[in-house]
Parts: sequence; structure tokens; C-alpha cells
Amino acid sequence: MGVVSDRERMAELFEEHRGRLRAVAHRMLGSLGEADDALQDAWLRVDRADTAEVRNPGGWLTTVVARVCLNMLRSREHRREEELEGERLPATAHERVVDPEEEALLVDSVGLALLVVLDTLSPAERLAFVLHDMFDVPFDEIAPMLDKTPAAARQLASRARRRVRGVPAPEADLPRRRRVVDAYLAATRGGDFDALVALLHPDVVLRADRAVVPTPEPVLVRGAHSVARGAMASMGRARFADVVLVDGGVGVAMLEEGRLRVLLRFTFENGLITAIDVVAEPERLRKAEVGVLETEDAGGATDGEQVAEAAEGEGAGKGGRGAEDSR
Repeated sequence: MGVVSDRERMAELFEEHRGRLRAVAHRMLGSLGEADDALQDAWLRVDRADTAEVRNPGGWLTTVVARVCLNMLRSREHRREEELEGERLPATAHERVVDPEEEALLVDSVGLALLVVLDTLSPAERLAFVLHDMFDVPFDEIAPMLDKTPAAARQLASRARRRVRGVPAPEADLPRRRRVVDAYLAATRGGDFDALVALLHPDVVLRADRAVVPTPEPVLVRGAHSVARGAMASMGRARFADVVLVDGGVGVAMLEEGRLRVLLRFTFENGLITAIDVVAEPERLRKAEVGVLETEDAGGATDGEQVAEAAEGEGAGKGGRGAEDSR
């Protein structure tokens, strides 16, 4: 009777904490489908575990989910290594049907730019940053998950935080360029061909590497109308795209199943886009420096501050510290 009682109690607690646990898994993995898979795997582990001595169920369940996500991230990292050596593998192996509207809403609540940057972190950096900065988990609880000391876990989070903030942008007219790229992305999402053409220099050149389509050779497209027609073909991808900092300049990143798949780098002249470099080859993506673009909105808050505030949703608790934390 005692065993049954413990299992029923833990099942109730799991459901009680499901919102927070799902938020942890989504921020760790970037994909709603994979997050739900992680919760299912975590519950199977919880159901088999002896929970009689668990004194902090919420913290313990967070640890179980985080460990499952860490294993999934490490598996993903291995898959990336295989991609560098051969053809692109399917993004995930799960067959769960995910509501695209729910996925889009969840991405918006976190910030797609942040998810893009998180995907560039190592599994250990991502776990340390997400749990500490977004969910207020102390480093002495994070450290055992990584087989690290609390000081080492703190360093991982600090390194991740610097990546999230991005490389300082050297351009003085960064806000103006961001407005152009924002307009480019909005026109692409909305299928507004004329608006796209108006943003492009008449002699604009688009270069796409072989992994974008894919094609045997890199793609080269010239002229505003031709480039705009190509952008119209990426309307679906643009839904899960956002403006980010790429190698110190304004760019666009596109996610697929929570993973960074495409980067766009822009060159400007007199307020118009003169060149677009489309990057999808895994090695080039890995070398790119990607960060959240720090510009103010109309209310005076930076993107980085909005990203931090987004962590408070879905049971995320405190989080999004701007300063280094010594805990």
C-alpha cells in the first residue's frame, strides 16, 4: 500500500509541476515535440524510482528532466558531428504530432533569438545557463548533473551568458540596419513582394551555400526581383526566423525543430541591402558568432531584457539575471 501511495503522490506532483517542467525542457531543447518526449522519458524514470526519501519534489523532478534533456543534447551533438562528416540527418527521431500554433506561441514566449543562441552552446553550457539564469536553480544543485564543481558550473553559465549577449556590434548605424532587416523579414513572412523589392538594391547579390537547397554547387542569384522571388519561397521558414546578431552585424536566423538551420548575413549601402549570404552548411553555422541583438524597443527595453523577462512565463520562476551571480 505504501508503494502505491508513493507512486500516486509522485504522479500528482508531476502533474502539478508539469508546466514548469515543460518550460525547462523546451528551453533546454528548443523543440516542443522533443520537450514532450523528454517529459515522457522523465516520468518513466520517476515512476521506477524510489521516491520515499524525496524531500523537495519540485527540485528533484527538475533535476530528472534536466538530466534527460542533457542526454538528448549530447546525442544531438553527436549527430552534429555526423552531419559534418556526411549528409544532414533528420532533425529528430520523435514522431509526436505537434500543433504548429502552440509551437509558435511557445517560441514567442521565450524569444526565438534566444533559442537560436542557445542552440549554439555546448550541452553543459546550455544546462547551466537555462537552469541558473532562467529558472533560478543554484549552482550547487546544477554541478552534480554535470559532474562539475559549483565553481565550474558557474563558469559554464558565465560563458553562455557572454554568448547570449553576443559580439559587440561595431556599426554605428546598427539600429537603422535592424529596421531594414526587420522589414525584410516581415515582408517575407507576409508575402509582400513589392515591399521586399523596395528594400533591395537593384543589383543585389544573393549567395547560398550548397546545404541551403541543397544543390551540388553554391547558388548565386542577382537582381532585386530574382532575389525577392527566392525569398517568397522561404515564407514557411520565415515563421520560425528572427533578427539576431551575426558576427557583429545584423542577420537573420532560422530554426527547425529547435535547431539553428540557416543564417542570413546582410551587406548594406545607402539603406538598401546589396548582398545576402545564406549559410546552412553545419561547419559554417558552427563557426558563426550569434547573439541576441541589443537594441531598444519603443518602451525602452532591450531585446536582452525582454528575453530575460520571458523566462518568467510558464512557471519559470525568477530568472534572467543581467549580472553575474556568485551562487
